[in-house]
Amino acid sequence: MDLPGFVYRLYERRLRGMLSPEKLPAHIGVLVDGNRRWAKLSGQPTARGHQAGADKILEFLGWCQELDIDVVTLYMLSTDNMNRSSQELDDLMGIIANTLDRLGETKTVRVKPVGALELLPTYLADKLCELEASTAHVRGIHVNVAVGYGGRREIVDAVKALLIQGHANGLNAAQIAEDLDPELLATHLYTKGQPDPDLVIRTSGEQRLSGFLTWQSAYSEFYFCEALWPDFRRVDFLRALRDFADRKRRFGS
Repeated sequence: MDLPGFVYRLYERRLRGMLSPEKLPAHIGVLVDGNRRWAKLSGQPTARGHQAGADKILEFLGWCQELDIDVVTLYMLSTDNMNRSSQELDDLMGIIANTLDRLGETKTVRVKPVGALELLPTYLADKLCELEASTAHVRGIHVNVAVGYGGRREIVDAVKALLIQGHANGLNAAQIAEDLDPELLATHLYTKGQPDPDLVIRTSGEQRLSGFLTWQSAYSEFYFCEALWPDFRRVDFLRALRDFADRKRRFGS
């Protein structure tokens, strides 16, 4: 008998039983951090770490589907990450493209690209747009794929879009400024029309947001996990959800 495995499964089942559906987050944001360190610690190429992280994404989304989580935003590639070495970036882009194909094959997720697509290679930007179109009818979990994403850039892009729209409607700068409020600006964000994340999870022990959903996470609850992303287990996820359920959200009050 695998006693450690049995105890682990028993503990996992206990955690799952403690979660009430009404206390689960509707939208979870995840910074999938630690792939490179995982590869280094295991003596494997960096690309293998990114692939292990991609495999974990598919597994993680399965956990979310089991719990009827509505929206998940995955921070897969930031604008800052795009300054990495050419070979690593090329490998990572290819792994992301393959992951998108795998997401489409599930037929259970609705995908939306979140980021500055113009910064990406044409093939990857096209794949994201095609996947968004082909999964638009899916009634399953909504997955925001944050690739080429930066929180500050998103806000700047939102302001630019608002100004362009105002100008097209014949408004001058003063009139646009007079009408500007948080609700109006939010309608120009990459995630417009979506609920803000209730819970943001970051793996690898780092305790910062690194520009992830800078605007949307103003009242999110944060959970930082020591496990590197490829090592993130279902029990770690359940612990995050238990922690979230035990908190009293104040929304700035």
